Amino acid sequence: MKQYIVDAFTDKPFSGNPAAICVMESWPKEESMMKLAMENNLSETAFIVKEPEGYHLRWFTPGTEVELCGHATLASSFVILNFYEKDADSVRFNTLSGPLTVTRNGDLYRMDFPTYPLREIPVTDDMEKAFGARPSKAVLGLDLVCVFDVEETVRNMEPDQAMLMNIEGRIQNATARGSEADCVSRSFAPKLAIAEDPVCGSAHCQIADYWSSVLGKKNITAYQASKRGGWLYCELLGEGRIALSGKACLVAETEIRAVLE
Repeated sequence: MKQYIVDAFTDKPFSGNPAAICVMESWPKEESMMKLAMENNLSETAFIVKEPEGYHLRWFTPGTEVELCGHATLASSFVILNFYEKDADSVRFNTLSGPLTVTRNGDLYRMDFPTYPLREIPVTDDMEKAFGARPSKAVLGLDLVCVFDVEETVRNMEPDQAMLMNIEGRIQNATARGSEADCVSRSFAPKLAIAEDPVCGSAHCQIADYWSSVLGKKNITAYQASKRGGWLYCELLGEGRIALSGKACLVAETEIRAVLE
């Protein structure tokens, strides 16, 4: 089967967030998909099968299947719209999070995602120990979003991965107001066998939602301040939906020779 390595949320190779995209004729066993995700050892490997009702998309980290992944959805749409449906302007995926539509707009790929209800929770000493700095605020949705007062605190932190495992959230995010963007953030996911996700789209369904309410604006420009770095253009749509837009570029096109049963 074909496998593509695509860097998402960037237009420059070897930056943004890499994802492996596998386009298949039928579904192998879940165990085989998990093994390939471990072999790739990227934050996400996406598997796509065209079915009568459209493209079915699933996402695997090296440790587990997840219900939503932004950068691998962007990378998947890049592959489908550039190699399989070249005349199409959009693609619809059926996923564990419901139907997701991605629309091509020039060199941007616009994804329509669900948001998650956020609730403020107390800042704890364990959060401070995990991040190495004390957040000024914490909110919890699917993921934990800890807010810091200084951008450099987020950019320079070296969190304790073991401590992160013991605090709330699927992913533990650190964020602050940005000097060149509305917000900067970093996303840590040791519970998913990922020390740091270079650019996390699904986390920004919550991060951008938070900053939208704080800043009183629907359009949020976000920068993920990992070593690779990446830009996300976010628009709150209302009714529990958010649009995430970003660029993508192809790094490799390969053929998997191992048999996936």
